[in-house]
Formats: sequence, structure tokens, C-alpha cells
Amino acid sequence: MEENQNPKDKSSQASFVKSLVKKSRVKKVIGVVSGKGGVGKSLVSSLLAVSLNRRGFKVAIMDADITGPSIPKSFGLKEKAVSGDNGLLPVKTKEGISVMSINLLLENDTDPVVWRGPIIANAVQQFWDDVAWGDIDYMIIDMPPGTGDVPLTVFQSLPVDGIVVVTSPQELVSMIVGKAVNMARMMDIPVLGLVENMSYFVCPDNGKSYKVFGESKLEEVADNFELPILARLPIDSTLAASCDRGVIEDFEGQWLEDLADKLENWR
Repeated sequence: MEENQNPKDKSSQASFVKSLVKKSRVKKVIGVVSGKGGVGKSLVSSLLAVSLNRRGFKVAIMDADITGPSIPKSFGLKEKAVSGDNGLLPVKTKEGISVMSINLLLENDTDPVVWRGPIIANAVQQFWDDVAWGDIDYMIIDMPPGTGDVPLTVFQSLPVDGIVVVTSPQELVSMIVGKAVNMARMMDIPVLGLVENMSYFVCPDNGKSYKVFGESKLEEVADNFELPILARLPIDSTLAASCDRGVIEDFEGQWLEDLADKLENWR
């Protein structure tokens, strides 16, 4: 995009949006974003996809975090993506969620992706228009952190219906969330609300909740940006273990049900 081009200019932005391959249709595209890394964005993406899938929807996850892909591991995917008649075929999880990630294309999961920003952004765009997604009700896009090339490409090239901002209860949260929210609003992408990860820890010995990172500033941030708080996720060792073992679809946490309700009833 030219530096002096107004990202709000829908007439120019529309020309960037790419079409899906033949026989593919995606009804709703939801981006899961964060202003910084390490806040659990991929975890939220995975749990949200699982929740929607359990409700009977056809769900897909696009792992747009090219240099730090983690979605395949959370779902225990070992199979590699292959080409079909209409394009690259996403890999299906045990419960039928369609996934595309760079790690499904690399020979080894630990192979680094040493690419410059524009090449990474182009790869994400190809995940949209070169993959035979089929008929999808909800596509969850696990975005890389920050406001760089890939988020810009996704917001311009994909028909994103809304985003969820994932954050943590730390002092810098207001500034970091502000960057992500303001970028989305510059691009005329609706912000559905905030999800706070690592919000608290429930001690298994006494059942009490402890705020490991101190008092949350989430209410203040939500008020400042006039956004709803969609969920608060605890620090949960069993959830972490489920991700490590690749069995996140077996986890029974209910924290994102309100967000799933919001998406199901969203028109």
C-alpha cells in the first residue's frame, strides 16, 4: 500500500480483497489479535474454534503467525497438507476443524521460516486464496502479534468481519491494546471485545483465586475504548498440558462460551 493511501478508503481497499478458490465459501472471518506476543492469542484461537465446532458449525483456523506457528501442535496434527483438484487442502483435526499452517507445509516442525515481512504477508494471503477451504461457517485467523505487515495484509486482503483482542493483566496493557484497537479501527474492522488471559490462578489446595500478575486494568481499558470484556481465562496447568499433548479438543473449559454465543447470534 502506498504510504499516503488512506486505509479507510473502502473503494481502494476493496480492490485488495482476494476471492476464494472454486467451491469454497466462508461465512464469517474472525481475527484473533494481540498487541504483543506471549499473551495466549493462539490458545484463545484454538479454544474458540473448539467451542464453535462443538455447536455444530463448520470451523477453520488459519494460522497466520508464520514465524511462530503453534496451532498444529495444540491439535496434535502430524499430517502434512497436500494439493487437491481446487487447491491446497487444509488438514482436519480429530473433530473435523480445518487447519492451515506453515508447519503443515514444512518438512520438519522445527525448521525456521527466515523470510522478510512482505514474503510472510504474501504467504498468509495465499492461505486464503490458494487453499480449498470448502464450506466454512467460521474461520478463525490466529494473527501474529503487533501491527506490522501480516495484520495489514489480513485486514486489507481478507474480508475480516471482526476481531477479538487478547491481552494479559499487566501494566502496559492499555498502551498495547490501544495499538491493536486503533489499527483495526483505522481499517474499519469491528472490534468485538477483549479477552484477558492469565487473569488469575485457582489454588488446587484451598480453591482460592490469586491474581498472579496483580490487579487487572481490563475494566479501565475496556471503558477507555468502549469495548466489552468477553472473557477472563485463568492460568491452568491442565489446559497447558492439553496443548502440549495436542489434545485441546478434549479440554472442557467453558470460559469462551459467552464469546461463542456472541458470534452465534451475530448478524
